[in-house]
Amino acid sequence: MSHLEQMVERHIREHESRLKHLDELAEKAKAVEHPQAHKELDELLKQRDELAVNLDEMKLRSVEDWAEEELAQAGPMGVWDALAQKLEQLVERFER
Repeated sequence: MSHLEQMVERHIREHESRLKHLDELAEKAKAVEHPQAHKELDELLKQRDELAVNLDEMKLRSVEDWAEEELAQAGPMGVWDALAQKLEQLVERFER
């Protein structure tokens, strides 16, 4: 498994953990007996659902898509990382 694949898996696990935490907090918030709390909770749950959809989309992305996105977000240092990644892939390919 390449460094990028490990990074992607870690990134997804972190988001899954945060989503689980949000769900736990939402369960506690549902127990609050105040109309305003439920109104705010409904709005927050909509945002939670959007994040869950984003997480599902992340899981469907290929490693190559992740690499391209990371490069775009990384700026100039991304060029260094992209080169290192390509070298790593080259080494992995020929070490087998």
